[in-house]
Amino acid sequence: MPVRTSALDTLPVREALPALASALDGHGAAVLCAPPGTGKTTLVPLALAGLVGDGPRRRVIVAEPRRIAARAAARRMAWLLGGDSVGGAVGYTVRGERAVGPDTVVEVVTTGVLLQRLQRDQELSGVDVVVLDECHERHLDADTAAAFLLDVRETLRPELRLVAASATTDAEGWARLLGGAPVVRADGVSYPVETVWAPPARPVRPPHGMRVDPAQLAHVAAVVRRALAERAGDVLCFLPGTGEIGRVAGLLAGVGAEVLQVHGRAPAAVQDAALTPAGHRRVILSTAVAESSLTVPGVRVVVDSGLAREPRTDHARGLGALTTVRASRAAARQRAGRAGREAPGTVYRCWAEAEHGRLPAFPAPEIRLADLTAFALHAACWGDPDASGLALLDPPPAGAMAAARSVLSAVGALDAAGRVTPRGAAMSRVGLHPRLARALLDGATALGGGRRVAEVVALLSEEPPREYGDDLVAAWRTARAGGARGAAAAGGARGGGDGYAGRWRAEAGRLAAALAATETSPTPPLPAVSDARCAAGGGVPTADDHVAGLVVALAFPERVARARGRGQYLMASGTGAALPDGSRLATAGEWLAVAVADRSTGSADARVRLAAVLDEATARAAAEHLFSACEEVRWEAGDVVARAVQRLGAIELTARPLRDPDPALVRRALLEGLAAEGPGVLLRWSAEALALRERLAFLHRTLGAPWPDVSHAALLARPAEDWLEPELSSARRRADLARVDAGQALTRLLPWATGEAARLDELAPERIEVPSGSRIRVDYSAEQPVLAVKLQELFGLAQTPRVAGVPVLVHLLSPAGRPAAVTADLASFWQGGYRAVRAELRGRYPKHPWPEDPATAEPTRHTNARLRR
Repeated sequence: MPVRTSALDTLPVREALPALASALDGHGAAVLCAPPGTGKTTLVPLALAGLVGDGPRRRVIVAEPRRIAARAAARRMAWLLGGDSVGGAVGYTVRGERAVGPDTVVEVVTTGVLLQRLQRDQELSGVDVVVLDECHERHLDADTAAAFLLDVRETLRPELRLVAASATTDAEGWARLLGGAPVVRADGVSYPVETVWAPPARPVRPPHGMRVDPAQLAHVAAVVRRALAERAGDVLCFLPGTGEIGRVAGLLAGVGAEVLQVHGRAPAAVQDAALTPAGHRRVILSTAVAESSLTVPGVRVVVDSGLAREPRTDHARGLGALTTVRASRAAARQRAGRAGREAPGTVYRCWAEAEHGRLPAFPAPEIRLADLTAFALHAACWGDPDASGLALLDPPPAGAMAAARSVLSAVGALDAAGRVTPRGAAMSRVGLHPRLARALLDGATALGGGRRVAEVVALLSEEPPREYGDDLVAAWRTARAGGARGAAAAGGARGGGDGYAGRWRAEAGRLAAALAATETSPTPPLPAVSDARCAAGGGVPTADDHVAGLVVALAFPERVARARGRGQYLMASGTGAALPDGSRLATAGEWLAVAVADRSTGSADARVRLAAVLDEATARAAAEHLFSACEEVRWEAGDVVARAVQRLGAIELTARPLRDPDPALVRRALLEGLAAEGPGVLLRWSAEALALRERLAFLHRTLGAPWPDVSHAALLARPAEDWLEPELSSARRRADLARVDAGQALTRLLPWATGEAARLDELAPERIEVPSGSRIRVDYSAEQPVLAVKLQELFGLAQTPRVAGVPVLVHLLSPAGRPAAVTADLASFWQGGYRAVRAELRGRYPKHPWPEDPATAEPTRHTNARLRR
């Protein structure tokens, strides 16, 4: 069939082709900036390959971030060339699916496939041009592929041409990365798009983890209905994920238009229907895949939920997941533009105009957020283990790289120096995340065969729909039975599983073939796992249980989990995990291997999404590097606990009491107890010890060094040798600490070396002698020392007593010992305040002296009658 010239002539990017050719001839690399729908994904590769126009014939690879986009682009190019199927001049290769023939000139691949090819053949032999499409989305694989290609151009193949195609105007960063490559811009045919701000009438809860407030989804569905009523044309609605798409589709029942669900897991027939013009009205519910990767014909209205999904990795817990976030302004602009591709359109934004300016300008690059284990293995295989020599727009975070290298070392992919091992190279060639590659290789060795292992790994690689349930073995059987039909028979899915089952079968076949072509030995060595082995617990495990449990444990050893009651588990990582209510797994066994789990922000425990039954022996073999056996002496429940403990990560396997624990460990545990409960609780504080502590605290506040700080925090911060020895080293339990005299311990902190310790009673006397001859105790517990004394005992004392130069606060007491007055200036009190006190108390206490002139009166502790005797 002839080339569809009329369709090619309508693509606006045609005007930019001469400038692009000139840029590539002069520099060898270029940044093509063109809006969605201009033909940058379809016409440009055809022109670069010489399939249209008069250019020379070249072999072109186009790298797309998503499989759905790769298939759609290849089909569209084949159609433009006059064909109806791919595999001729235009083909595609995605994971588990290949449609390429001997005459293929343009091949569309995913960025993951491109990375695998670069690892196998760094020169990309036979390839003349590579187009990195949608590079503005900043997917990790695309950034990595770009870095590798730049390295190839610089060192091996300077003639290799490279085009970074972006749908946004933010192209300068890519131009700098490509060594000052020219930026070629193509203007799209854009029609005006009216913006309608449609925030919810009532506040909705912000997204939390993967959860989206049902009220928000109900509002989005209501806006779709409103758009259908107010505007003509098809409606394209952007939602963050497949779960939200399904829920909104349910809310649109009876809407009077065909509702299509477009996402990476949708069956090919649904994807094709969305990309094909229809003679009736449609509502297309889509993830971000339709922002720029796909052009959906007939759309005049966009409804934007304002939500997107980004990866998050909890390195401490070994959990990775997607989280729902507010979409960036750049994404909102891209989404709105889809309404103005073919005619004037409208975008309904489900948020207030005032919120728009507070949205992030651009989405965060995936390299800053994602699990970097696969990236680190790619970099190590490339010969740059720390990625320091790679040309990246954003460097990988150091913490995430350290965590990734730790995982790779644990599975034997890296040696002690961080270089890739032969085993690591074999894992990289499998085309899986390194965790899954380890499970595939080692699981096949342990089981003596690979087909069933490949099927389980394919389930983990192509995560099954939620409708398949949380039991991995049940999901496996459902997929074997044909997806939706099997799920319905099992009482699970409500349709939509056929597409998944097909992808799963293809992936399992690919992995089985890859396994057959790979020769490597497991690290660490694993025991053979017999089909006759029974898992611990009350369930009746099957051969499938054994295979699934082993594979998951090999892939995620830190997620082997032991029951702790009522559907609650503790994973080896130390994170708790909870099964959904009613899960069969809760009664299937004591151990689980958790394949998929997520943890909401602020939640301590994870939610199990997919898991398999496991037995302890397999758990210990798969997670052997997490096994530890040690003497554990710690402060627990208010005393020293000494045990010999075996653990698998955070999971306690066995424990027995220690009769003669290491004294150094006991001492450390006692110090932990002192830090937890405080010296004031655990040591023996007599009245004398408390008084000494208060006197020393007063001197430290007043004079500073060399008088010590004796607050509890300061005491704990000091080396125990300064004040708690030798009693601490001879103590074995809480009761021994209770016999330690805190006063004696404090005396060791006195400044003996300077001789100042001898002045303690001079500077902070325990008692002060007053004019009556009584020795009154000074209270140092307050900020200012207090001397509480009966008023008559101070007659004749003109000045306030001082300690360490600080006047005491005199609490003047009545003859009965009750407070009468408080002063820090006795001279002023005798001249003024005394008269009022005398007038008030002389009638109440007539037997005691109340002279008019206290300065000359005789001080006394006695009554008038006693004085006369």
